[in-house]
Amino acid sequence: MLLDKIKNKQATIGVIGLGYVGLPLVIEFCKAGFSVTGLDIDQKKIDLLSQGQSYIRHIPDESVCLLTKGGKFRGTTDFALVKELDCVLICVPTPLEKNRDPDMSYILSTARAIAPHITKGQLIVLESTTYPGTTQEVLAPELEAGSGLKADHDFYLAYSPEREDPNNKDFTTATIPKVIGSDSPAGLEITNALYSSIIQKTVPVSGTKAAEATKLMENIFRAVNIALVNELKIVFDKMGIDVWEIIEASSTKPFGFMPFYPGPGLGGHCIPIDPFYLTWKAKQFGVATRFIELAGEVNISMPHYVMQKILFALNQVGKKVVGSRVLLLGLAYKKNVDDDRESVTFEIMEMLEEQGAEVDYNDPYIPVIKPRREYKQFIGKQSVPLDKLNTYDLTVILTDHSVYDYDTIVKRSNLVVDTRNACGNIKSDKIIKA
Repeated sequence: MLLDKIKNKQATIGVIGLGYVGLPLVIEFCKAGFSVTGLDIDQKKIDLLSQGQSYIRHIPDESVCLLTKGGKFRGTTDFALVKELDCVLICVPTPLEKNRDPDMSYILSTARAIAPHITKGQLIVLESTTYPGTTQEVLAPELEAGSGLKADHDFYLAYSPEREDPNNKDFTTATIPKVIGSDSPAGLEITNALYSSIIQKTVPVSGTKAAEATKLMENIFRAVNIALVNELKIVFDKMGIDVWEIIEASSTKPFGFMPFYPGPGLGGHCIPIDPFYLTWKAKQFGVATRFIELAGEVNISMPHYVMQKILFALNQVGKKVVGSRVLLLGLAYKKNVDDDRESVTFEIMEMLEEQGAEVDYNDPYIPVIKPRREYKQFIGKQSVPLDKLNTYDLTVILTDHSVYDYDTIVKRSNLVVDTRNACGNIKSDKIIKA
């Protein structure tokens, strides 16, 4: 029955977690003609959506307005409404604890909230990035205990990792192939039908563990290669070689090379976190993931390398960190987005303040630092305008937003530390690459 309802666009869809992953899914399902319920613990998000307003920069208000105009969407904080839904997609955060162990609290709290309301024949899909075995070992037992139902017998359970890349102009939710895995043939068939209704290509795999492992492999691949170029940056810098020039030259090889780019450290909710999910799980099997852990150590050390460059830059003009005024350009973890999750700017800001510097930041997409789990001392801090660049001893480019006029920034700054090669085409003694 559920399969027929999906094919006829009569199935009701629920998306739990209306952030960077959940909201695009809501929009796609509504565009496809499904009735969609968006669930979140943040009432502010529900209110904004009901008013046709987006709270994510790369998702325009026009897309959100489609939700309110079509009459196919409702937003709510009432998880009891899960009982009215046919398919429920869980898109909640999976951060790390302080000791870098996986934090399953959001998955567990969501499972406990919906378990009493699960009904027979429903499909539950986890999309949150996590270690292999989470769907079977964490989510299923919690849902079964709270509902009295059996996974893959009374209700269907699947895992499909998100592959969102915010503000990517070439790929969207609908055009990025979707990996899906279920531990029952019927669950896989139904999950495939669901996602095929909004996504151009699905990639079924053998089970939930395979789907979970796929997501980790993708992000660990990136993390390891970024660590490599970060290490090469340090080595080449000691040799007086510009790593950016070397990457550009190497990229001319038409085979056997894929360019990755160094930076001040890793940001975002995936690359800095996902490798540690696998290393943690691997230890349960007595396996040491030395290569992955080494890459993690290199990437984690990059903000400290940037700090060394900042100290060097200030020393060049006879300044100490204590009492110096430093402006950090970019709070988002990557260019042209308003996402500050795991941004290294927070760590550098904290280190500078601890050493006695007066620190401000500018980010046109993040006017104020919102409530967050870490670096709570910066909550409420506001982005400063760029009209007084010359009043700062040092400007540090941490996010290379396209809207920045780097020629003007260099001209008006007393000194610039560039961690993104944003000023690569500018000739000036003021610039120090980091």
